[in-house]
Amino acid sequence: MTNITFFKKNKLIIGFEVSGHTGKADYGEDLLCCQISTVAQLAVVGVEELKLNAFKVIQDGYLKLMVSEKDALETKIQFLFDTCLKSFKAIIIDEKKYAKLEVKNV
Repeated sequence: MTNITFFKKNKLIIGFEVSGHTGKADYGEDLLCCQISTVAQLAVVGVEELKLNAFKVIQDGYLKLMVSEKDALETKIQFLFDTCLKSFKAIIIDEKKYAKLEVKNV
């Protein structure tokens, strides 16, 4: 099961965390896991392109990406995070057995 958690502070998305493997198919052949990983990595690249000083941890089956509340005020970062949130929702809409998404206010 893959758990995707977005973090909001003062109505701004400040980051997200993706943990676990979906288990829908064998390792290396799991297209659902691949789709989720691709969206997560896209956010990392986007934050790096914006030259933001973000907190990130990337390990096997785990990715956490957070920006400061000040950086979260940037329209581009909100667009990036919101697009990722919507993409994750679209990817997992019929995959409740393998992935879940939640938004937490922190």
